[in-house]
Amino acid sequence: MSDLPHRAVTRSAKLATLPLGFAGRTAMGLGKRIGGKSAEIVAQEIQQRTAEQVFKVLGELKGGAMKLGQALSIFEAALPAEISGPYRATLTRLQDAAPPLPVSTVHRVLAEQIGDDWRENFLSFDDRPTAAASIGQVHQAVWHDGRTVAVKIQYPGAGKALLSDFNQLARLGKLFSVLLPGLDIKAVLAEMRERVVEELDYFHEAEAQHAFALEYKDDPDFSVPDVIAANEQVLITEWLEGTPLSRIITEGTEEQRDRAGLLLVRFLFSSPARVGMLHADPHPGNFRITPDGRLGVLDFGAVNRLPDGYPPMFGQLTRIFNQGDMETVMQGLRDEGFIRPQIEIDADALRAFLAPYVEPTQVEEFTFSREWLQQQAATATDLRPGNVVRQLNLPPSYVLIHRVHAAGVGVLCQLGTTARFRDEVIRWVPGFSEDPGTDAEPQPLVAG
Repeated sequence: MSDLPHRAVTRSAKLATLPLGFAGRTAMGLGKRIGGKSAEIVAQEIQQRTAEQVFKVLGELKGGAMKLGQALSIFEAALPAEISGPYRATLTRLQDAAPPLPVSTVHRVLAEQIGDDWRENFLSFDDRPTAAASIGQVHQAVWHDGRTVAVKIQYPGAGKALLSDFNQLARLGKLFSVLLPGLDIKAVLAEMRERVVEELDYFHEAEAQHAFALEYKDDPDFSVPDVIAANEQVLITEWLEGTPLSRIITEGTEEQRDRAGLLLVRFLFSSPARVGMLHADPHPGNFRITPDGRLGVLDFGAVNRLPDGYPPMFGQLTRIFNQGDMETVMQGLRDEGFIRPQIEIDADALRAFLAPYVEPTQVEEFTFSREWLQQQAATATDLRPGNVVRQLNLPPSYVLIHRVHAAGVGVLCQLGTTARFRDEVIRWVPGFSEDPGTDAEPQPLVAG
């Protein structure tokens, strides 16, 4: 893998500022009690006002708002639709309103990053971006050796803006504690910030993508474009042709959707064992179905490095849950920090909460659907203090794994996939099978 000459971009972006007195006004507002209303109604209204304040600040965040929105999907999943709706709408408006970089700025960044003679690296370069993300945009070009390539260019000042956004959110810890009392938000944000710093450095992304490309080279199920050249803010990779997964969701046949979902699960579960990393941004925009029927994977800026593979705790506790030993499951969750020592949780309530998520591992074939997800969301978004989800904590080391699980389930439900997911868990998730010798060996899928 060749490297482009290193040249640092020094421009900065205008940063968002938190409204003066925001924290003080909110704290006073949360302390009020509305006369004549039940405690449950008051609690819901406090939740509503708190969420509105949080989303107001999210709407004021600059360059990194979309990336931040994806990272904070763990919070949206714990909120009722009437609250999370404005949040999604705000992020959608921010995304739609983000114009592409002017051509002159694109050329200036390439000159600063590669050199004034940057055009000599390409036979042609399309000034129109083919895709735009939260911190950069992608252009199609033809490399000097004739290969079609994707040129990913980071927005000038995106790094400073995104890190400033995280500094703003760190000041909202008390507000998030109202929404999710059991969550250690400061630790979660610190972990997210550390991962985002890595994501801003395209060298890190290039290293991860190259590792995936080597491991999955000539794989019958997956295609990962390899890296051609990189530095901190420009990444050049092979071009990947294919049908976006979003189009498979809306226009694909039942067979295509079933197959895409199974391949997605197989990729996410297999990569920790095969590469020592987990792709941590599994939304439909990062996947393609290639002309030969494989799952093409893009964007390795967010990865969870798991040198020891997938944490065996998940497989072990899932197996034990299926065996009915709830006490051991609860102790295992305590040991990993999902239940804090001082918190007492009702075993039956926890069993009822976990059962739907374990269900795909209990049957030979399972169907993910929007209706199934809505049922689970209704339980998770119960705002009453006794709701078990409000008593659970998310350890920082599991932030990205949780993000992958939540986003992956969402994509599977959009696809409406029916497949033998249990086989993939047996094969790839350590600890689920008591006898490794009985692991299923799923055969590569034949392209439809």
